[in-house]
Amino acid sequence: MNGAGAYRVVPAGDSAIIVEFDERIDPVVNARTIAFADAIQAAGLPGVRDVVPTYRSVAIYFDPLRTDSDALMACVEREATQPSRELAIAREPVRIPVCYGGDLGPDLAGVAAFAGMREGEVVRVHSGTVYRVFLLGFVPGFAYLGIVDRRIAIPRHTTPRVRVPLGSVGIAGVQTGVYPAETPGGWHVIGRTPMKPFDPERDDPFLMKAGDAVQFYPIPREEYDRLMLGARLDDASRAPSSRAWRGTTGEHRPFFAGGAGLPGACSHLSDTRMGPHHLRAAAAARQPGLRGIA
Repeated sequence: MNGAGAYRVVPAGDSAIIVEFDERIDPVVNARTIAFADAIQAAGLPGVRDVVPTYRSVAIYFDPLRTDSDALMACVEREATQPSRELAIAREPVRIPVCYGGDLGPDLAGVAAFAGMREGEVVRVHSGTVYRVFLLGFVPGFAYLGIVDRRIAIPRHTTPRVRVPLGSVGIAGVQTGVYPAETPGGWHVIGRTPMKPFDPERDDPFLMKAGDAVQFYPIPREEYDRLMLGARLDDASRAPSSRAWRGTTGEHRPFFAGGAGLPGACSHLSDTRMGPHHLRAAAAARQPGLRGIA
């Protein structure tokens, strides 16, 4: 690590480097990481193909035949040694409805037992926190959210499930998140949302981006079923949905989920990208305990 603005540059082959900051899950470290990634992207250096922030590191992918390595390293040094950025004032949180427990949240009882709480208290604690999106990775649209209250921060399952349904809300240690597709996964599933974190068919496919604030809120099973039924009818019609979710500020929120597999929703977040390198984002964390799998 270098000096006061501690960072380290690690080569990752002949066409990528990883810039590492403090090795911990921390909002201030993550804010610095995202600000650094934005600065490198904004520099517009020839040959730089992609810039991928994670919890506390940034992968920079470049074309070695086009990129001036001295100019790249000078830019890295200049931006990595900038004074620590204060956390920006958060936008209105993205609010995500969740039906907790029952067959939609098969691990809620286990989390309650781990925490020594009633299930309702686990729901209150989980939904009472405003989470930060630290990074996107694993699969398109999977946002790693934190920091989960330590009382309910149950470790991953020892043996992952082969299939976790789209929309499942899970906990793994101090992380929580929403599965944007039906995939294998080892997180403890405590509920499910009718909202869809990702839709590859829309111009703006992502519900959340790094640095966003997110808050869950509980809904009854009847409301979940109603929203899912309406979304399936929308999917069947193949027409743009008119059922955009509106938060308390009145801005448009993303559409609700309808089918299985990769979801079909959109978001108001236009500057979030998910290229092929982003699917390897968690690998750039390069640290124990921050595995890039769900």
